[in-house]
Amino acid sequence: MIDIKVPAVGESINEVTLVKWLKQEGQYVERDEVIAELESEKATFEVNAEKAGTLKTVGKEGDTLKIGDVVAQIDETATRPEGQAAPAAQPAAQAAPAASANGAAQPAAQAPVTSISNDIKATPVAAAIITDKKVDAGKIKPSGTGGKILKNDVLEALAHPGRAVGKELFTRADRREKMSNLRKTVSRRLVEAKNTTAMLTTFNEVDMSPIMALRTKYKDKFKEKHGVNLGFMSFFTKATCYALQEWPAVNAYIDGDELVYHDYCDISIAVSAPKGLVVPVIRNAESLSMADIEKKVVELATKARDNKLSMEEMQGGTFTITNGGVFGSLMSTPIINIPQSAILGMHKIEERAVVVNGQIVVRPMMYLAVSYDHRIIDGRESVSFLVRVKELLENPDQLLFGKDPVKALLEL
Repeated sequence: MIDIKVPAVGESINEVTLVKWLKQEGQYVERDEVIAELESEKATFEVNAEKAGTLKTVGKEGDTLKIGDVVAQIDETATRPEGQAAPAAQPAAQAAPAASANGAAQPAAQAPVTSISNDIKATPVAAAIITDKKVDAGKIKPSGTGGKILKNDVLEALAHPGRAVGKELFTRADRREKMSNLRKTVSRRLVEAKNTTAMLTTFNEVDMSPIMALRTKYKDKFKEKHGVNLGFMSFFTKATCYALQEWPAVNAYIDGDELVYHDYCDISIAVSAPKGLVVPVIRNAESLSMADIEKKVVELATKARDNKLSMEEMQGGTFTITNGGVFGSLMSTPIINIPQSAILGMHKIEERAVVVNGQIVVRPMMYLAVSYDHRIIDGRESVSFLVRVKELLENPDQLLFGKDPVKALLEL
């Protein structure tokens, strides 16, 4: 038997939680195959089989384990079962509906009417009612075999419009869930930020017309050239880096009785991951091109979504950018990501009436918010920083050198 132990995942981490077994007791596993998912207070990571053999699980899902504890054992002397190499996806393919991506027709017994999606199964009567009454089939709870929608399911949905799928009426049920290590850490750090910093927020707004026009003009060429979409994050990151270098206190933090200033910009990007809020870091963002920034944002966001971020990718950071606008937030006061001293909040782009040269015009506007630690950053610095970000975003040609090209030419 070979012991599979909980690996060390960071100097300050002493225990982890066994989130989920990906392989079951007695199952034959291949070498380096992922067998379990563990979660520390900072990240989720996987445990691999060190040898091929039969798996014996030791820990249970939800258990708290110490670093070095045995989580599983593998009997490497076990014989590989016959047919082990059979593809796991084959049964699912056989069980899939007959209507596939190649457009093949379904058997008559499963054929839905053409007005509802092929991935929704319904009896002919149910399909007819859905079409006639224009019911959203996705909001109907199916009760038939294999998830098929029956006539009574449609009638039930019509009798209770607006009710969530499968929602029991007048329920009084409660449920309790164990708080994950990651959620505990997020909670602790947010409270610590509120209690240990003199936090204040300043607001401004930016006209997104120039950037939106620039993206419309160059997005196809940018995608063709660099293989990544031209998003808003690269513009905001670039503008932030210029502003941080002009106002270094916003890029600094307090360490005891000293102020630590940084000549580089490690930009933390707040990402809402399945397990909770994570903040991966773009290192030396001030030295990256727009394409490099976009590629890094995609890479980190994908890893966050798949719970693949490493400890190194989430440590450090000198300034944070968070985008609540993707969820529809019009204005908010972001909380500082300690030990950093400031955080920039982006929000929803919304068309509003604004005055330009004495005329009322409609422009796509975005509110910006900077929360900052008043112990190290004065009002003049925070406001000037935000105004500089606004100026750069409304004049994206300045992002090339960080200043107005004409003023640079005239050395003004």
